[in-house]
Amino acid sequence: MSVTVLLVIGILTGLTTVLFGFGGGFVTVPVIFWVDAAAGAASATIAVATSSVVMVVNAAVATLATPRTVLARLRGTTLLLALLGAGGLVGAVAATFAPEWIIAWGFVLYLAVTIADVLARPGFLRPAPDAPAGRGSDTFAIPAASGGPIGALASFLGVGGSVMTVPLLRRSGLPMQTAATLANPLTLCISLPACVAFLAANHTAGTGAGMLTVGSVDLGAAGLLLLGAIPVVVLLRRRPPRIPDRLHAWGYAALLVLVLGTMLVRLV
Repeated sequence: MSVTVLLVIGILTGLTTVLFGFGGGFVTVPVIFWVDAAAGAASATIAVATSSVVMVVNAAVATLATPRTVLARLRGTTLLLALLGAGGLVGAVAATFAPEWIIAWGFVLYLAVTIADVLARPGFLRPAPDAPAGRGSDTFAIPAASGGPIGALASFLGVGGSVMTVPLLRRSGLPMQTAATLANPLTLCISLPACVAFLAANHTAGTGAGMLTVGSVDLGAAGLLLLGAIPVVVLLRRRPPRIPDRLHAWGYAALLVLVLGTMLVRLV
């Protein structure tokens, strides 16, 4: 049953990687948290760590398939990318020592705040009165100084950062498709150092859950998720779906609500 669930969720992570720039974190964390519940107190850390592996691969495949004209928007963001990576490393190290309840409920709180923000504040689902004209300005929407906090929080919760970066890019005047596409390389910068840190960890070894683990990563779950995800990422990058921008934004918000409900069912 778990194998089937993970393959299906893998397909869903492939969809969310291309459509929303998630990389899989928001979908995989609740599922792995449930699948690896037998690990007890270590299940939250394992979920976050395994999610980082999935995000690295998904984001890398999606980034490599992204047109260079889109990636050109990242020129001049070297400091931002470096700080995202540094923050990702710090957050991953912190997650290996944090109690399960902090990670799990932090994930829920993070989702709830993000949902409230995209629904209530103009600029995401509906234009803001002072929204930039056209398709975004020449200045990248995410300040370099925010890279560290975004990377640390994202890797601590196993979410890749796209739920912070996509709204910021969206509010700069970019359409959802471009914002989601640019979120993939940003996610890669955060999740790669985080993944290395989780693979090097050893405190979850011997949990007795019958998992194939390296460090804090459940390699079996990661492999099944990627088996479902990678073909979808490749296919949709070659033939991207045409979705009306407003519907695309509402789909992003709806998915966040669905993931929040799933996580609350597991916790309550």
